[in-house]
Amino acid sequence: MNDDRRVVRVAASFFRDLDNQLPAERGPNGEPSTRDFQVHELLRIVDRFAVEFDHLPELIAGRSDYRILYVVGILVPRYFVIGQLAPDGGIELIRLSVDLDASW
Repeated sequence: MNDDRRVVRVAASFFRDLDNQLPAERGPNGEPSTRDFQVHELLRIVDRFAVEFDHLPELIAGRSDYRILYVVGILVPRYFVIGQLAPDGGIELIRLSVDLDASW
């Protein structure tokens, strides 16, 4: 393992957010499913947090243990993810918000 790369874990709360925002099956007009998001977006998210955590914006000013990642998605217009620094130095992805109606 590279010393510049952190361990990233995905919390149950992240998957609950995903399940609440995208359907289990792909939509009739090609709308992405939860599985599509996991296959096409999740690995990119994990990689970004593993390598860039210390350079991502703080979610709360002065709290460097919570960082936020804003992303233009492959399958969805945009989304953001909140990661929290764990006591063991790893990162836990704890929240996800998907914007399916982005107009930019």
